[in-house]
Amino acid sequence: MKRNLVISAFLLGASLGSFAQDVAPTAAASTSTPETVQRDVNQDRRIETGLKNGSLTTGEAARLERDQSRIDRLQAKALNDGHLSPAERQQLTAAQNRASHHINAAEGNAAHGNPASASSQRMQADVQRNLNQDKRIEAGIQNGSLTNREVAATERGQASVAHQEFEAGRDGHVGAAEQQRIQHRENNQSRQIHQQKHDGQERPS
Repeated sequence: MKRNLVISAFLLGASLGSFAQDVAPTAAASTSTPETVQRDVNQDRRIETGLKNGSLTTGEAARLERDQSRIDRLQAKALNDGHLSPAERQQLTAAQNRASHHINAAEGNAAHGNPASASSQRMQADVQRNLNQDKRIEAGIQNGSLTNREVAATERGQASVAHQEFEAGRDGHVGAAEQQRIQHRENNQSRQIHQQKHDGQERPS
């Protein structure tokens, strides 16, 4: 009996380990703007990893990007007035927790992707671009070159890109023309992030 309990505890720990790093702190803990964007980074990294190791199909990754689009829209709406209220923090944390559990469920189900397929490669490249953009936004928050309102603007752009990725891959396949449209939007988003970071506005210290 004792041995069975130990084994059960080990298996439970292993299943939780893959998403523990981006599950938010308890409700009593504060969630700041840098922390919410850091979770964006973590979750896009998990989606990219799942595509690369075959635990996520193209269609699953697309549906997970729909979650990320919704989160980005929530962030944009919450930060549009320049600050994150406790109620907005709670709503955003709940959405990010749901997305984290969706990633974990998709990675652990019986469906497997083919990382070497052209469709998966396209989705991998697009998610990697999302990850890079999120890192740039996070860096702008950390070094003060992005104000909360500017973060809101960049998150609206991130939401648009992630939603287009969902639309492209929801049928389980991302074609070359679909990726070209996504890349065009990503290029626009990259320019927007650059402009916001270099417009002279700074985050209050």
